Parts: sequence; structure tokens; C-alpha cells
Amino acid sequence: MLVNGILNPQINSLLARVRHTNMLVIADRGFPYWPTIETVDISLVDGIPTVIQVFKAISLNFAIQMIFMAQEFLEVNPLDVREAFAEAIANCPITHEPHIELKKRVSAAVGLIRTGDTIQYANMILVSG
Repeated sequence: MLVNGILNPQINSLLARVRHTNMLVIADRGFPYWPTIETVDISLVDGIPTVIQVFKAISLNFAIQMIFMAQEFLEVNPLDVREAFAEAIANCPITHEPHIELKKRVSAAVGLIRTGDTIQYANMILVSG
């Protein structure tokens, strides 16, 4: 029985299949469904869990080479939200690009974890190291 780290067996299985340079998406509650990639939906209610909570849990045992996020995230969210994300991902290079370009990357991901996050454009694409 797992007693530490990520306890969700679907997330553990998904993480175990992400290899060097593969991509994993952590998405907010409104992110479109992608029928071509595995989706683990852990949304419970609005705001639970958040993208940052999932990122923090994953990053403890997952090599992240870089992160892609939408440019719109920087444009529509208040400073405190942007700072919380910047603090959480401080050790990872991040590229912001138009949301439409970000979504083009999704089909090449190994999988997607959907959260209950309500922060606009909080989606992250993690590139494994």
C-alpha cells in the first residue's frame, strides 16, 4: 500500500510512462477534452485540486526539463496569482506562448491530468527531462 507521495494509481501509472522529452499536461477544469490522449480527471469541486497543487506533488519525483504555458495567463491574472505560479515553478524554464499554440502541443502529450482549478489559462505542459 502506498503511504507517501502520490497515492492516485492512475496518476502513478501515467507518470511511469512519461519518458525523456515526453510531455504531460496539467489542465484546469475548463480545458477541452482530448480523446486521443489518456486523461486522468481528479477534479472534485471548483478549485480542488489546483494546477499548482498537482504540479508541486508531481515535481517531487518527476524530472521537468521545461514548461509551456499560455501567454494569456500573464495577461488576465492578477499579480498574486502570477507570483504564486512563478514561485512554484522557480527551478524550471518556462515558455509562454499564445493559448492556441499551446493547445496544438497537447495531442503529442502522453497524458493529461484535469484539475478543478478555476484560474484562467492555468494549464501547463511539462516536458520531461
